[in-house]
Amino acid sequence: MQTISNSKRPHWALRDVLLLAFVAVFIGFIFWILGPVYNILAAALTPLGLAPFANDLLIGGWMMAAPLASVLIRQAGAGVLGELFAATVEMLIGGQWGVSTLLSGLVQGVGSEAGFGLLGYKDWHWRGIFASAVTGTIVTFIWSLFRDGYASYHIGLLVALFLTRFVSLLFFGGVLVVAIQKLIEKAGVLRRD
Repeated sequence: MQTISNSKRPHWALRDVLLLAFVAVFIGFIFWILGPVYNILAAALTPLGLAPFANDLLIGGWMMAAPLASVLIRQAGAGVLGELFAATVEMLIGGQWGVSTLLSGLVQGVGSEAGFGLLGYKDWHWRGIFASAVTGTIVTFIWSLFRDGYASYHIGLLVALFLTRFVSLLFFGGVLVVAIQKLIEKAGVLRRD
């Protein structure tokens, strides 16, 4: 059996790198699938004047790699690298946003990992995941104010989009990440020392 990284180790082991690669490919494929889902959802919401909600409803799915890599590998930098590498996989298999996916992956990874960093990389459970969702929401929302034109929206819409984004990050980056983590641990493929 392999061992999931112990956060007290100052270096990355080969198993950490292999686990990061697995997360990147697995989640990168999910990112790629979310592109067409986003298109359909945005098209359905446009007649209602709610198209921006498509991004905020799904953004948690696009940010799953960072918290998953963080809770599995438990090393500083795992979230940023996991998100960036998953974005690279999405781009390489034909994601609709092309190279710009890499910049989004970097911003999302930094935002998500910041929560674990604020807790000193010591809490890899719900408190860390919650902090990751909070920082991920704040960082990516600020990014959307500039990149996606959110700065032109009225305050009511901004609050609704912010809350929608936070719930999306809690669901995808919290509930689903914990479920995936438990499945991996239950399978016995990885264990902690």
